[in-house]
Amino acid sequence: MFVVRSQNGVSVRLTDERWQHIIHRHPEMNSQREQVLATISKPDMIQLGDTGEFLAIRYLRHTPVGSKFMIVAYRESNSEDGYVLTAYFTNQPAAWRRMLWKR
Repeated sequence: MFVVRSQNGVSVRLTDERWQHIIHRHPEMNSQREQVLATISKPDMIQLGDTGEFLAIRYLRHTPVGSKFMIVAYRESNSEDGYVLTAYFTNQPAAWRRMLWKR
């Protein structure tokens, strides 16, 4: 298990179970664990997800699928604890989502 601090200062866990889920559903993420953790701790922006989760977003020039945005969906259970839901690459963040924070 890996733990990093979110932009809100909350410890966010990436468990082995969640990592296996991510690489099973998105095999291109297999070598990207460090980037997933960095996206949570040093995002370019954070949007609000459909069910209250946070979407940490970071632009990466070099990924296994070219230059993309990495999205890491996570929840903050309380002011001290959170956990990763999933992570994936996209061409562009959703413009219609509510922006919570931007660098």
